Amino acid sequence: MTYSTLISAETLHQNRNHPDWVIVDCRFSLANTELGGFAYRHGHIPNARYAHLDHDLSSAITDFTGRHPLPDFRVLAEKLGAWGISNHNQVVVYDDAGGVFAGRLWWLLRWLGHEKVAVLNGGIQHWQKHYDVTTVLPRVKATMFRPYLDNSLWLNALQVQNALAQKTICLIDARLPERYRGEVEPIDPVAGHIPYALNRAFQLNLDAQGLFLSPEKLHAEFNSLIDKTASENVVHYCGSGVTASHNLLAMEYAGLKGSKLYAGSWSEWIRDKNRAVSR
Repeated sequence: MTYSTLISAETLHQNRNHPDWVIVDCRFSLANTELGGFAYRHGHIPNARYAHLDHDLSSAITDFTGRHPLPDFRVLAEKLGAWGISNHNQVVVYDDAGGVFAGRLWWLLRWLGHEKVAVLNGGIQHWQKHYDVTTVLPRVKATMFRPYLDNSLWLNALQVQNALAQKTICLIDARLPERYRGEVEPIDPVAGHIPYALNRAFQLNLDAQGLFLSPEKLHAEFNSLIDKTASENVVHYCGSGVTASHNLLAMEYAGLKGSKLYAGSWSEWIRDKNRAVSR
């Protein structure tokens, strides 16, 4: 069986030693960028590799990009191969933040044409409720990952501008409401949101236990938000293009297929002072 959205801790445990399964730890902290690697070394799901958001899942910041530009797909493909991921592997990604950072790698793999990737529902916290972690580093046999790039999965800033002007997309901001409204801005130099964007904080996708809401509930909530817009015309953004993947994942899990990512997101949008800002 193939898993392409979410997977439970129980199912992962049952397949933890499957030769075709690869597990990747994506824990990260924006406040302390080395904290995720520290946590990995002090206890991770057996056989998991580690992926660093800045070093592995993003490229270098420039004067024109947001805070987490998409990685060079060729470089990422080489890293995937070095982690033992080939085109036939089932990949499971996890973090300790509700799937925020794992969702980034989930989306990146889909961008590279790999559909067999799922986020661990509830993250390492739900794994640890029943199963052990280890400090033993995995024995990784490098392989080759061949990317089949699908650039239809994301938009750049100009495409977002044009689509908004033509009213052909529904844009959803995944940040907290107070950041969306421009009342606070703890990270970026400009507060507010992209004009015409709607707001759905990614935290709304999770229940009190840190698990994703049911597909039925997510379907109803997103449908209420996007109204009659086809899911293929929904575009997600956030501060830097990372947490937006969480809303995209939630829609896929809910059966609302084909929404897109504005990869540069708010931190890229505000680089150009000619782009409008709403508060």
